[in-house]
Amino acid sequence: MHATRRRLISAAAISVTLLAGSVTASVAVTGGNDPARTLPAAAAPAAPAAAPVENLIVGYKSTASEASSNTAAADDAAAKGKKAGKKAKFDRRLGTGAALVNLGGAVAPSEAADVMAQFRADPDVAYVEPDSRAYAMSTPDDTEYAKQWDLFEPTAGMNVPAAWDKTTGSGVTVAVIDTGYVAHSDVAPNIVAGYDFISSSTAARDGNGRDNNPADQGDWSAAGECGTGSKASDSSWHGTHVAGTIAAAANNAKGVAGIAYNAKIQPVRVLGKCGGATSDIVDAITWASGGSVAGVPANATPAKVINMSLGGSGACTASYQNAINAAVARGTTVVVAAGNSNADAAGFSPASCNNVINVAATNRTGDRSFYSNFGSIIDVAAPGGETRRATDTPGTVTTPENGILSSLNAGTTTPGAEIYKPYQGTSMAAPHVAGLAALLVAAKPSLTPAQVEAAIKANARPLAGTCTGGCGSGLADAAATVNAVTSTPTTPKFENTADVAIGDNTTVESPITVSGVTGNAPATLQVGVNIVHTYIGDLKVDLVAPDGTVYTLHNRAGGGTANINQTYTVNASSEAANGTWKLRVNDNAGGDTGRIDSWSLGF
Repeated sequence: MHATRRRLISAAAISVTLLAGSVTASVAVTGGNDPARTLPAAAAPAAPAAAPVENLIVGYKSTASEASSNTAAADDAAAKGKKAGKKAKFDRRLGTGAALVNLGGAVAPSEAADVMAQFRADPDVAYVEPDSRAYAMSTPDDTEYAKQWDLFEPTAGMNVPAAWDKTTGSGVTVAVIDTGYVAHSDVAPNIVAGYDFISSSTAARDGNGRDNNPADQGDWSAAGECGTGSKASDSSWHGTHVAGTIAAAANNAKGVAGIAYNAKIQPVRVLGKCGGATSDIVDAITWASGGSVAGVPANATPAKVINMSLGGSGACTASYQNAINAAVARGTTVVVAAGNSNADAAGFSPASCNNVINVAATNRTGDRSFYSNFGSIIDVAAPGGETRRATDTPGTVTTPENGILSSLNAGTTTPGAEIYKPYQGTSMAAPHVAGLAALLVAAKPSLTPAQVEAAIKANARPLAGTCTGGCGSGLADAAATVNAVTSTPTTPKFENTADVAIGDNTTVESPITVSGVTGNAPATLQVGVNIVHTYIGDLKVDLVAPDGTVYTLHNRAGGGTANINQTYTVNASSEAANGTWKLRVNDNAGGDTGRIDSWSLGF
C-alpha cells in the first residue's frame, strides 16, 4: 500500500473495492475507464469587441430636479457633455423615469466613459450606464455541442450559455493539477506553459523527474504494479479531459465547448504511474498560485483558479492545508473533487480541507450520481454524469450519452490519436465549478476566493432530483452566479466640493450629510480626499462618523510632498450610514497652508 500516492481509478471500478478498503489509500477521483470511443470534433463562441456607444441612460435621485423636469435634464446633459468635450443631448424619458442622453453619434467607449465620469461625479445622479445592445444568443458551432447536456439542459445542466454574453473567461489562467496534458487541437489554443512536478522518473515515465514539460506520458500500469491486488489499467489522459471541460476552444467547428472557453489552461503534472506523491502535489499548488518552490523557475502566469480532480482517503493533512491556505492568500480559488466512493467526503483529502470549494457530482436527471461522495462538508454540486447505471456491471459503459463529453486521447498506453469521450466522476464535476470560477474572476477581477465561493453557493439552485447525505447548496448555476456578480447595485456616493481653507495651526471640518442608505456603512467605505496643501507632513486627516467615532486617514506623513489626492478604504461597518459625516483636518505647523478642495463617501 502506498498511503502517500494518488492512484487513478474509475468511479465504476472503485464502487465496491474502495468501500471495502482494499485499494491504495490515495486515489484520483476520475471517470470511467470505458473503451475509447471516437466522436466528431467540436468548440464555442468568441466575445465581441467593445461596441461604440451612442446613448447613455442616466438615473437621477428622486430629490433632483432633473428626475422630473425634462428641461433640467436637458440642461444638465448639455453642461456635462461640454465638460467632457462632447455634445450630449437629452433624448427622452424612459419608462423607468431615467433620462436617455444622446452623444451625437457613435463614440468610442473611452469617450463615452469621459461623459459618464461627469455624471458619476454628480451627487444627484443615482447611476449612469451605456445604452448597450443585446443580441440573440447563438449556439456554438462545435460539432459535439449538442451532446453537452451538462452545459444547457434545464433539468440538470449548469445554465452556462446564458452566462456567455457577459463573460467567457478571458484573462484568467486555470491550473489543472493532474496527469498533465496530451496534445489536443481543441484545447491547444488555450494552453499556457505549465510544469511537471513528478519527482520520480519512474512514475513520470520521462526519465528525468521534475522538468518544464507537463506532457502526459500515460499513467497505465500492469496488474500488481501499484500495490498488492491492484488491477491493470490503461492510460486515462485525465488531465486533458478535465482541461477540455474548463476551456476547450469554442466556435471552431470542432469538438466541444469549454465552460470558460477564452480562459487559459496551465497543465501542472503531478499524477503519473501509480498516482502522485503529496509532496509533489503541495509544491504544485504553491507554484501554480505564484509561490516559490526551490529549484523550480517562477511561474510567469500564476493561476487565479486551481482545479484538483484528485484525492485519497483520510482527513486533510497539514501539508495540504498549508499549501491551500497560502494559495488562497495569494488570491487563487481552489476547487477540489469530493471523491467517488459513495461515502462522506469528510473522510477524504483534499476534499476535507478548508478554504476549498468541494464539489459533488450529479447526473442527467438531477440526482446525486450513485458514486459521488456527499456530506455536510460539500459546498456545491455540478454535473459529473453517469456512463452506466448503478446496477450495471462495474467497468461497463451502458449510458455514454449521460456522461460528460470532453477532449481525450485514443492511446491505451502512450499517446495516440486525439478523440472525444464521455467520462463520469466528481473529477468531471469539479472542472465545471473551476470553469465557473474563471467566468466570475474574468467578469470581476477584484473578487477574492472567498467571494467567488460565496457567490457560487448563494446562487446555486435546488437539485431537480435528490441527494441523500447532502450536496451542499445545490446545483451550481453559471448564469445566475455571473448575473449576481455583475449586477451589483450602483454604489451610493456623496460629495462635498465646497472649498475649506486650512490655515497654519488650525483644525477645520467639512461635512457630508448622508441619507437614504439602508443600515450600516460598509466594511469597505470609500473615502475620497482631495486636499491642496504645500506640505502634507503638517496634516492629520480624520474621518468623523455621525456618532463621533474617529478614523484616521493620514497622520503627518509625506514630509514636504504637496497635496493629497487619494481614496481610503475604511471599515465603518459598526457605524450607521445615515447622518452627518465630517472630514477633519488639523495643521500643526506654520509656514504652509492649503484647502480641502473636495471629498466624498462611497457606500
